[in-house]
Amino acid sequence: MLTAAVRDLHRCFPGRFQTDVRTPCPGLWENNPWITPLDESDPEVRVLDCEYPLIHRSNTAPYHFIHGFIQHLSEKLGVRIEPGEFKGDIHISAKEKSWFSQVREIAGRDVPFWIIVAGGKNDFTIKWWETRRWQEVVDHFHDRLIFVQVGEKNHHHPPLRGVLDFRGRTDIRQLVRLVYHSQGVLCPVTFLMHLAAAVENKHHPGATRPCVVVAGGREPNHWEAYPGHQFLHTIGMLPCCQFGGCWRSRTVPLGDGDAKDRPESLCLRPKGSLPECMDMITAAHVIQAVEGYLSGGAVEQIKPQLLNSLLQHPAPP
Repeated sequence: MLTAAVRDLHRCFPGRFQTDVRTPCPGLWENNPWITPLDESDPEVRVLDCEYPLIHRSNTAPYHFIHGFIQHLSEKLGVRIEPGEFKGDIHISAKEKSWFSQVREIAGRDVPFWIIVAGGKNDFTIKWWETRRWQEVVDHFHDRLIFVQVGEKNHHHPPLRGVLDFRGRTDIRQLVRLVYHSQGVLCPVTFLMHLAAAVENKHHPGATRPCVVVAGGREPNHWEAYPGHQFLHTIGMLPCCQFGGCWRSRTVPLGDGDAKDRPESLCLRPKGSLPECMDMITAAHVIQAVEGYLSGGAVEQIKPQLLNSLLQHPAPP
C-alpha cells in the first residue's frame, strides 16, 4: 500500500520531492524509480511515520485500503495526492524477467500455474479457511491446473496434496518473481492478494491477474477487493458483519498470552474451528470462481500428462 502512495506522490508532484523508505520489507522496493537514498541525519531530510488511520472508517467510508497511506501522506505534506493506479507499485527488472521461474526449473519448460495460500499467521486466525476445503479445490482441478503452495515457514500452512510445495522456500523478492510468472492466485485476505494486483501480469500485460480470495466477513469488501478479483465475502449476511467487517482477530483463544485472545477480539459466531462467515463459503464457491476464469478464457489449462510428471518432482530446496 505504501508503494502506491509514494508512486502517486511523485506522479502528482514531479520533481518536488525526494523519498526514501525504511520498512520491514525492503525487497518490495527493489528497482523502484521513486526511491532516492537519503541520510536521516541530514537537516533537510524530514522523517515521517506513515500510517493509515482511514482504516478506522473503513466500514462506512467509500475508500479502499490503497487510499489509506495516500490520505495520511497528503495531510503530513500539506498537498493533495490523487490516487493513480488501483494497485501497489512493484517493479521487476528486465534481468529478473529474463530468469526462469522456479516452476520452470522443475518442469524444464514454462507451464501455467496458480499460487495457493492455505493458511496464515497465528495473530489473525479468524482469516483462516479449512485445510480440507482447500484440498477439495486442489483435487477438483487435479487434471487441469498446477498449484504452487507458498507460506511463511513459521506460520500456519498445513501441507496440501497434489501441489508443488514451496512453503518456507521463498523470500519476498522470490515470491514477487513467482507471482510474476503465475497466471492466478488463490488465498484468504493476505499479502498474496495484494501482490496479485501489484505485480505485472506476464501472460496478459496490462490485464488484471486472476485471483480468488476467501474473505468471509472480517473486512469490508470495498476496502480490500481489487478489480478483476473474485472476492468471496459474507458482509451483510450475518448480524456480526451486517454493517461492515467485524475486524476481530481470532476464532477461538489460543492461550498464548496475546491480547488477541481477549473476548473483544474473538469471533462472536464460531462454528468449530471456523468463524461462521468463513464456514458459509464452501469449496464449491471457490471452484465456481476458478472455473469462471477457465471458461471465460482468462487462464489456460495444462495437459494432464505434463501435470502428472511435474507433480512427481519435489520443489527445489
